[in-house]
Amino acid sequence: MRMSKLLAPTLRENPAEAEVVSHQLLVRAGYIRRLASGIYNYLPLMWRVMKKVEQIVREEMDKAGAQELLMPILQPADIWQESGRWEVYGKELIRLKDRHDRDCVLGPTHEEVITTIAKHEIHSYRHLPVNLYQIQNKYRDEIRPRFGLLRGREFIMKDAYSFHTTEDDLDREYYVMADTYKSIFKRCGLETRMVRSDSGAIGGDVSHEFMVLTHTHSGECDVFYCNQCEYAANSNRAESITPAATTDGKEYFSQEAIVETPDCSSIEALTKFLKIPPTLICKALLYIKDEKEPFLVLIRGDLEVEEVKLLNAVQAYEIRMANEEEVYKYTGTKKGYVGIGNWVISLKEGGVLLFGKEQSSMPLPTVVDFSVKELKNFVVGHNQAGYHKVGYNWHAPDLMEGHYKDVKLARLGDTCPECQKGTLEMTRGIEVGNIFKLGKKYSRAMNATYSTEDGKEDFFIMGCYGIGISRTAAASVERYHDENGIIWPIPIAPYHVVVVPVNTSDETQLALAERVYNELKIAGIEVVIDDRDERAGVKFKDADLLGFPLRITAGKKAGEGLLEVKLRTEKAAQDIPAAEVLAYVQQQLQSWNAEAVLTHA
Repeated sequence: MRMSKLLAPTLRENPAEAEVVSHQLLVRAGYIRRLASGIYNYLPLMWRVMKKVEQIVREEMDKAGAQELLMPILQPADIWQESGRWEVYGKELIRLKDRHDRDCVLGPTHEEVITTIAKHEIHSYRHLPVNLYQIQNKYRDEIRPRFGLLRGREFIMKDAYSFHTTEDDLDREYYVMADTYKSIFKRCGLETRMVRSDSGAIGGDVSHEFMVLTHTHSGECDVFYCNQCEYAANSNRAESITPAATTDGKEYFSQEAIVETPDCSSIEALTKFLKIPPTLICKALLYIKDEKEPFLVLIRGDLEVEEVKLLNAVQAYEIRMANEEEVYKYTGTKKGYVGIGNWVISLKEGGVLLFGKEQSSMPLPTVVDFSVKELKNFVVGHNQAGYHKVGYNWHAPDLMEGHYKDVKLARLGDTCPECQKGTLEMTRGIEVGNIFKLGKKYSRAMNATYSTEDGKEDFFIMGCYGIGISRTAAASVERYHDENGIIWPIPIAPYHVVVVPVNTSDETQLALAERVYNELKIAGIEVVIDDRDERAGVKFKDADLLGFPLRITAGKKAGEGLLEVKLRTEKAAQDIPAAEVLAYVQQQLQSWNAEAVLTHA
């Protein structure tokens, strides 16, 4: 390919809307262009990268025994209504009507479609297990598309679905897919970690994400991992053991009392005023569930709520903190003074913990974090602005037993919940793949059954396995770059070599560059020649920005038959005789490994 013909419009400045490095560099290097919010054109270089990622995924999935198919993007609403996700999925589901006024969706995922296929086409245990996958466009109406290809409204994904007769067989396939994912990302040149995750709208009891660990401030979420064992989880699933702390305030408060606490609506202000550690405070937060139901959350004062955990705990579609008006409406006080100091505890039918005034007709459902279980003689809001109750103790601890939840956000330095020896460390990560054990969630809802060996009907046991193709490409840029531009791992680089004649008007330089270019092309190496009539500095900057792994320059020593060869991961270049360049390039491509990129990036 000739740069004079290549559609790769580079920019010198970062686009204003780009927040993360991958977005900035992919736009600047002419890989993508924004069409609308969260919707991008993949220009030729980006499409080459995507096809390489796809091919690696395809080869490894085929090797693992999965079968490729293709399912429709446009899906009828009735299968989503049958599965129960028409309402559950929320506003991210892009709904539309066809000319016959029938509801349809643009598929964000394909559990309903694949379950329909199994329901009609797989009839006997003899045809199981089976794993079916596709590589397909997906659509989600993100409330705030951002980060370029990392959170768009249209994206490309590999999704696979397996069907089984037993949980043991699902377990087997689950870890076959886990090993397959490790191979895929290793071949793409990416360091990943398999971490425990939240299942979200997909559902299922067990799920893991594969995260690219950026080891920088770059990335989209925090990943916690133990420094002594293999425990790892993203922030919305991570558990932890909080270090020992002061949880009994008997040395501060001799008896229960209501005290005036002016201008103490924050934990920081309250601890300074009362001269106590925040671990002696029970923080009460009012939330709103699905825009209509208030509920209370109790957590220790030094900790924060992890809202995905909380969302799952209350089984909501969405949650948010209550505003000032709602706080007053439901508690009669101001933010910062909400509490339980003048309320009683009771249990509602169904085991929901309730707090409220004895005479109240509308007590609040309450989520109590494990962190407050050991509190004694502590401080809590009194539902009266400017006052807190101190020296408080739980009045009905027996009713609370069995109702504690883990809704706290894990912290750097907490003790590992698994080995209970190591401490949790944290890095930023980017999700590139996920695997779920769905069980019978979809097959039972959609009445998808097969004939068992003894002639009975049973529901399929299912697994689900996704890889973001476009996310993987963007995550690679997020992980591998420097101040000059992208550093593509060789397996997914759009071209492996760029040949640069410094001065296209110099016949000797141009002839040598053309000769090497043709030799590499004939040898099957993916190569581009920068034949543009541009200054050498512009060509070198573009080569670095575009991220080609090797640059071969025909410059002042062309008359001596010498070419300057530079690896994108190295600062220095070396002179190599033209006759030896092909062998050198081949050796570099064959010996490539991720460590070279990791060391530099």
